[in-house]
Amino acid sequence: MSRIQALADAYRQGHRLVSDEVSARLSTIQTQDPTIKAFLSVQSDLAMAQANDLDHRFQKGDPMPLLAGIPIGIKDNIHINGRPTTCASKMLATYTAPYDASVSRHLLSQDAILIGKTNMDEFAMGSSTEHSAFQTTRNPRDVTRVPGGSSGGSAAAVAADMVVAALGSDTGGSIRQPAAFCGIVGLKPTYGRVSRYGLVAFASSLDQIGPLTHTVEDAAILLDAISGFDPLDSTASTHPPTTCYHHLQPDIQGMTIGVPHELLGETIDPAVKASVITALDQLAAHGARWESFSMPVLNAAVSTYYIIAPAEASSNLARFDGVRYGYRHPNCRTVKDMITNSRGHGLGDEVKRRIIIGTYVLSSGYYDAYYNQAQQVRRAITQSFHTAFQRYDLIVTPTAPSTAFELGSHHRDPLGMYLADIATIPVNMAGLPAISIPCNPDPSGLPIGLQLIAPAFEEQRLLNAALLHQTLSMATHTPKETL
Repeated sequence: MSRIQALADAYRQGHRLVSDEVSARLSTIQTQDPTIKAFLSVQSDLAMAQANDLDHRFQKGDPMPLLAGIPIGIKDNIHINGRPTTCASKMLATYTAPYDASVSRHLLSQDAILIGKTNMDEFAMGSSTEHSAFQTTRNPRDVTRVPGGSSGGSAAAVAADMVVAALGSDTGGSIRQPAAFCGIVGLKPTYGRVSRYGLVAFASSLDQIGPLTHTVEDAAILLDAISGFDPLDSTASTHPPTTCYHHLQPDIQGMTIGVPHELLGETIDPAVKASVITALDQLAAHGARWESFSMPVLNAAVSTYYIIAPAEASSNLARFDGVRYGYRHPNCRTVKDMITNSRGHGLGDEVKRRIIIGTYVLSSGYYDAYYNQAQQVRRAITQSFHTAFQRYDLIVTPTAPSTAFELGSHHRDPLGMYLADIATIPVNMAGLPAISIPCNPDPSGLPIGLQLIAPAFEEQRLLNAALLHQTLSMATHTPKETL
């Protein structure tokens, strides 16, 4: 059942005060976040003031939006006017957003309580939330392990019940992979379905904002709240806002599911593979049919991504030069010194690594050899999905090749970290919608994510199938308790 709907009903029926709910969430943050470190900033006074106002309006019987009084976390690369937006970087440590992102504006207009900004890999570049300039987030299911990234703070905040739901951004899996690691639901909408206005760009042709929640129903509610055309975003689709929540039904009857064997082979942990196959068999027992098929181009997806995404990052992050805003190094005798020292000290190692890669592939003599060829492979990936969806209603893969890995285990192995997104990256390359939902955990109880992929703008189909899986798995999947 939807936790958002249940809480909204409790408010309306007088069984729960918004101020009590927000106070309880703030108390959970106060007790758990010193260990989990999901939040970079929390606006306690503002949240309580808003909660008290909403209590008054509920008691008056005013018509209230569904999201009124719902505590939500926001990834710290999404603007909220007057609040910090650091992108977990020293470069923006003192920056305050001068306007609302479109998604923030939508949520605030529905009286949601944006309780704080969540930790992330710096400028969304990472898969573990260990690349934040300020703190390392831990997985609430096992604090010796990473929560995934780059939206690890949002995922951890939801998994630890610090908030009811959160927003993240997904460039190569940054919503879905942490959702899988933390045992929650993570939805990446179709590219253009949700406005990127007010999102600090990493790779503009890949970035997409989406929800992290406990349930499929809640993911649908948030998608409906933040989707729709936005004239402030030139890449926004003209599709109207979705109405997925009111049309949700657990249905997969008659659907054909394709499973690319490139993403269910030797690179996938045996426990993950077994859990995914069990989930597929459950779906088959309720009216679907699944079969393995080949998408050879997927083998080139990660290498292609790490040409295109760093190239766009190199361009997008050129603005952080110590001139207009952001960190400026104190020892600057010349303009060159100012730019070199500010970027050298203001940006972390992983961000600098990707900027260097991106600058290299865009440089004279290498543009055609790398960037142009990568774009050709990207078109091949998109076409391969288009062909597959002529045969299959959904494509299913593991969300990640393994369960959450131990903190620090990939510090000296960036390639190993990059491969954690092997199953999620192709979706961003093709601009498709996908969702990660929990399936049976591994023998030690660590969460495993099942990724469902649908054709562009078929979020309803995606969520209906995910809801059926959630219904089937509720009896068998009981996450380990949080701290």
